[in-house]
Amino acid sequence: MARHKVEICGVNTANIKVLNNEEMIILFEKYHAGDLLAKEELINGNLKLVLSILKKYTNRTDNMDDLFQVGCIGLIKAIDNFDLSHEVKFSTYAVPMILGEVKRYLRDNNSIRIARSIKDLSYKIAKTKEKLTLDLGKEPSISLISQTLAVPERDIVLALDSMRDSISMFDPIYSDGGDVIYLCDQISDKKNSNYTLEERIGLNDALNNLKDKERYVIEERYFYGKTQMELSEELGISQAQISRLEKSGLDNIKRKLL
Repeated sequence: MARHKVEICGVNTANIKVLNNEEMIILFEKYHAGDLLAKEELINGNLKLVLSILKKYTNRTDNMDDLFQVGCIGLIKAIDNFDLSHEVKFSTYAVPMILGEVKRYLRDNNSIRIARSIKDLSYKIAKTKEKLTLDLGKEPSISLISQTLAVPERDIVLALDSMRDSISMFDPIYSDGGDVIYLCDQISDKKNSNYTLEERIGLNDALNNLKDKERYVIEERYFYGKTQMELSEELGISQAQISRLEKSGLDNIKRKLL
């Protein structure tokens, strides 16, 4: 059977060995007995787990190699702290730890500043979540984390929300192979129309030179704040077609005004 090549951080996942459960148990027993080569095998045998987690962050950072190293730190921490006696799959325990390291790295390198008290609470939540996941064999509820930390559920939710990864207004959310729809295309833009008389005349002239559908899309998008999705439903055409009409209309207006 053919093995498909997928590269991330310069690593070909087709060449990464994936350990089965029996192999994992044997290697953990050797590592706990002091065999450091077994630890190296455990790391190499779980790199695909790190890479699979990083796929969702490919558009969030300019340096995936750094993020890969951070993910590996989380993997190593998981290996060092994993306890076979809990009878929990290693991946169940490791994923939250790897994610925790990745999110902390992205958070600390984010231009948005988060209050220290919220960062501290978020760190406590992450550690508590890791411990409860290991003890229970599943991810704990917000209610249980709240009871364990003696912190109101509302504060837990606010801390977790504040530490979520920020996204750009220009992050792509859909593509049909040619036209890309961005997050900003889904948000209404109710702008003021305080244009000068000269600007109004020029803009009106440019709009009158557009095709009917182009003009309608531009007016509804920029004068009345409708989203591309709303126009798609109203006109009975795809959002990608609305995007094309908008782009074509804007290009024609620019050529007329310049």
